[in-house]
Amino acid sequence: MNRLLCFLLAIGFCVGLTNAKFQWNEKNSVFSKSSLGRNNVLKIHCVSNDDNLGFHFLRTGETYDFSFHDSVVRSEFYCDLWQGPNFKFHASFMAYEGGGLIVHYGKKNYWDAREDGIYFTHGKEIPKLEYKWK
Repeated sequence: MNRLLCFLLAIGFCVGLTNAKFQWNEKNSVFSKSSLGRNNVLKIHCVSNDDNLGFHFLRTGETYDFSFHDSVVRSEFYCDLWQGPNFKFHASFMAYEGGGLIVHYGKKNYWDAREDGIYFTHGKEIPKLEYKWK
């Protein structure tokens, strides 16, 4: 009985890997784009428990992205965005959440900074307004 169970588990694992098309090694990604008006610069700062990705400045149409593997413990990236004169408009949010019991491979989060706020999509649907500038 134990041998049959081990055999069935091994077959199931192999079928799962075949169906996954080897995506288990693909990194997750966060993309941030500036769709602000002309002459408006977007300032971005993203951090996790393990990484401080520094400050980045984007002009209209530019994109900043980073990639990583989920942690078995927990993967969270928080981002702060600023725009406007003297960067007086601000938004703070969790740009990525994963890891733990469910480890993601190849997950993509797209954030788009626009004049009225920050829009989000996974790339398959139309971006939706998630956060307004404060």
